[in-house]
Amino acid sequence: MKILKVISLLLDYPTELLVTARDELDQAIANAREISPAQRNALHELLELICENDLMDGQEHYGALFGRGRSLSLLLFEHVHGESRDRGQAMVDMMAQYEAAGFAIGVKELPDYIPLYLEFLSTRDDLEAREGLADVAHLLALLAARLDERDSAYASCFRALLQISGTEPQVAVAELREQVSSEVRDDSLEALDKIWEEEAVDFLKAEQQDRCDSTRGMQGKARAESAVPLHWIDFKQDGVVDELPPESSHV
Repeated sequence: MKILKVISLLLDYPTELLVTARDELDQAIANAREISPAQRNALHELLELICENDLMDGQEHYGALFGRGRSLSLLLFEHVHGESRDRGQAMVDMMAQYEAAGFAIGVKELPDYIPLYLEFLSTRDDLEAREGLADVAHLLALLAARLDERDSAYASCFRALLQISGTEPQVAVAELREQVSSEVRDDSLEALDKIWEEEAVDFLKAEQQDRCDSTRGMQGKARAESAVPLHWIDFKQDGVVDELPPESSHV
């Protein structure tokens, strides 16, 4: 499903390659019949916003939006498991799912990174792709609501994904918006300092309890420490995939 490739790239760290491929991306959005005209227009607007503005400003905005705090993390399991031990096993299970499907990722790529997950789903048949989105629809709805609360154009990606999934979130839209509006922002410097302090204490306690936990390496603050390079899509020849150069990696 080509539109999932497009949304994957729109949600990844913006690079010059994205700007260069603007025409192909625009055409792919225009041809996407899995989403409504309104959703296509919203994605066109996001692409225009990224491509028309200064790239460095866009990268700084992206980092501030998705890289501070946990509420807008693009790592699925951070919302589900936080820093618990279950997160490591969930990572292993998702890697196994990728490997079973013949979908190879780089050693620095985290399997639950949403743009990577979307790229994987884009290689599956339509039914499996929709089911994969439906499995995380509640998280997609939450992220859409939080981005709407911040008046971010990136919300359009998550609304489009919900539409493609063909599911409605279990929580009513009004209730979800009320929940989000009452949340305390976690991207301020004070909030970030508090989070890291709490995690440092938890980490030390865990080390004392179990120094030989083999899954510890898959836990922690990976979202800000690991580059997550996605594969670049040649939209002129669907299915041809080239790897992004290192300088274009997500940071």
